[in-house]
Amino acid sequence: MSTYSKEEKSWMWYDWGHSAYSIIISTAVFPLFYKAAAQDAGISAADSTAYLGYAVAVSTFILALLGPILGTIADYQGFKKMFFACFSLLGIVATALLTFIPNDSWELLLICYMFIAIGSAGSNVFYDAFLVDVTDNERMNKVSARGFAIGYIGSTIPFIISIAIILLAEQEILPISVTVSSQIAFFITALWWGIFTLPMLRNVHQKHYLNREPRIVANSFKRLYETLKQIKQHRAIFLFLLAYFFYIDGVGTIITMSTAYGTDLGIKSTDLLIILFVTQVVAAPFAILYGRLADRFSGKTMLYVGICVYIIVCIYAYFIKSVFDFWVLAMLVATSQGGIQALSRAYFARMVPKENANRFFGFYNIFDKFASILGPLLIGVTAQLTGHTNMGVFSLVVLFIAGIVILMLVPEQGRGQVASLSGGHHGRKTSGLN
Repeated sequence: MSTYSKEEKSWMWYDWGHSAYSIIISTAVFPLFYKAAAQDAGISAADSTAYLGYAVAVSTFILALLGPILGTIADYQGFKKMFFACFSLLGIVATALLTFIPNDSWELLLICYMFIAIGSAGSNVFYDAFLVDVTDNERMNKVSARGFAIGYIGSTIPFIISIAIILLAEQEILPISVTVSSQIAFFITALWWGIFTLPMLRNVHQKHYLNREPRIVANSFKRLYETLKQIKQHRAIFLFLLAYFFYIDGVGTIITMSTAYGTDLGIKSTDLLIILFVTQVVAAPFAILYGRLADRFSGKTMLYVGICVYIIVCIYAYFIKSVFDFWVLAMLVATSQGGIQALSRAYFARMVPKENANRFFGFYNIFDKFASILGPLLIGVTAQLTGHTNMGVFSLVVLFIAGIVILMLVPEQGRGQVASLSGGHHGRKTSGLN
């Protein structure tokens, strides 16, 4: 990372730390821990998967409502890092609390998971918006993609430690139960996430902002209202967000529900954890590759590629029956999950005015989060109606098709079309926040 600035590297370190949540809590250990707790309580596999989907839907709905409002306030000097720190702390503390919830309280596990999800996604609203402060337009694809790659690599360290503890407990080599070993994994995740949040808090500052003025909250609502009124004037941004709404729905749902899906197929927990680890390792170089290819062929072209890969994933998921099939599915996902997210973030960041980045990333978040409601609900309802989780995953293909069709309508020249929406004086800050 020697070719990156101190601010860029500090920004990437947060992905390194936060990604431990993504794999251990969102994807691997927690879903298995929760599924076991639900099974012990007499909940069927399809119903427990559905309840997990509903929990994701509720938490993302709450944040979807808050995102644009807090994002608009965060455009003012001094608020962006404060909101980032508060949501990060919420996620880290709630993750640590999982350590103390017994495995027979599956309802409490879901409630705590909802708070973790809110903290994680909320911090990402402002983390993503900080991209405009740490780098310039020409480097956004490269920096955004490298951030995802660093995250995949960083997440493997606490993941390996956690899985080693769990496997040693299963083999009775360690004198602890599997329940306790999983709870240790939750604590490791919280610690890892917290430590690597510190460089971001110390070295990354809001350089693009609106100067503070009286009645910040009232004026923020006014600016938000004006943005909504004028949204039709910004066709490129609106169409991109609409396309993003559909295709990122499928991406996020597959990531979040993959472990529960594998469990329903009868794949052993050990096999699932190994598959998820390899997926993280494979995803890192592919995220970097997407960034480099985007600079050569354009970000939009590579988004098409990523969406097409996910369409293949959804179709293939319907037919899988063995561990080998799940391996193939996981490797397909690994080739594109980081790239499609990184390039979406960079593509959008170049379209919006920097001093209003938080407001527009608030809208980016609301499209992201409302999409995260639709996908899990779609899987949950379909799984319960048919009794087969693979039908739910297959149904996601319509979301990717809708996304690629709408993305084709996005004008190539979208950047700068919203510059008139700043709604006030703006400045450029080069030192730390007050």
